[in-house]
Amino acid sequence: MKIERVASQIVRLPADEPLADGKTVPGATRDIVVAKILTTDGIEGVGVTFFGAAMTGALKVAVDELGALAVGSNPHHVEHIADKLRQAAGTSGPGGLFTLALSAIDTALWDIRGKALGLPLASLLGGYRDCVPAYASGALMRTQSLDEVVAAAGRLVERGWSAMKTQLALPGGTEPEQEVDRIRRIREVIGPQVRLMCDINQRWTVPEAFSIGERLEPYHLHWLEDVTTCDDYQGLARVASKLKTPIAGGEYLYGIAPFRQMLEARSVDIVMIDLVRVGGITQWMKVAGMAEAFNLPVVSHLIPEVHVHLIAAIPNGHIVEYMPWTRSLFEDPPMPQRGSMAVPSKPGLGLVFTKAIDAGFGR
Repeated sequence: MKIERVASQIVRLPADEPLADGKTVPGATRDIVVAKILTTDGIEGVGVTFFGAAMTGALKVAVDELGALAVGSNPHHVEHIADKLRQAAGTSGPGGLFTLALSAIDTALWDIRGKALGLPLASLLGGYRDCVPAYASGALMRTQSLDEVVAAAGRLVERGWSAMKTQLALPGGTEPEQEVDRIRRIREVIGPQVRLMCDINQRWTVPEAFSIGERLEPYHLHWLEDVTTCDDYQGLARVASKLKTPIAGGEYLYGIAPFRQMLEARSVDIVMIDLVRVGGITQWMKVAGMAEAFNLPVVSHLIPEVHVHLIAAIPNGHIVEYMPWTRSLFEDPPMPQRGSMAVPSKPGLGLVFTKAIDAGFGR
């Protein structure tokens, strides 16, 4: 079996918020690059990447040009193909568009491997469990008013969610009292048993993380995420050692090497791995192994349709972030049911692009 063709396209999905029926900006879209690898045996693999923003067109070109270099290769040889692409890319990597593009190709290759062997990806990678917990993400954003975010949190509880994530570092400048009051109000409406995570998206300084983080401790956050700049490993370590609340981080890191720095510095208590920034499934599993060696749990970032396999495959998989940005790409994607996701039983990823998207690849 050889790779015969690699194709990609840009898909613009509506920027909706279906988990709690949140307000959306009319006409806003999420621009995603989808890829398909076709083999001489007729097996097809699918991949997804994004974060290109204004450079989404360039990201598609990167997928196409790197994919062309993989034509003729054995799709089972994922490490060989990745090395070939790295060598060809020269000094344009290891981060940035190169890694984002490599991720789509790598993910599609693993989809092919699973299909060729007749195994779901989770089983192929380790098969630790067949169902994983999930939390609602994207419904409680910092851009919402306090009343809006409290109402949305209540709707999530009514719809069966037992874990959810909100954001702090509110617009208009950091005011500790306002930040703490927001969490207090959300906790009041969701009750003490619901796990509540909070994402800062690198917007606090270390002193702000100390000050606000300590005031948040009575509200028992499940974790505080990306409290300050992602590569300030020493600053993160100071926060992690000072606060009782676990610190999560890693979604902004490209490739595997920065995770070594983060883990050795003891910067986080919970390792978050982003599929597209880390470079695909191959690299994701390497970081998960590193985290296990440090006795740390792993959580996912976005693309739950793929991450359900990865969190299920490993013994230190903790929970899947259910952010519904990519679910409209697929026919019958895996969906959460009362806070958990079952691993698809079909071979590979178990994912099929919608008919409209699939038609865009041509033949």
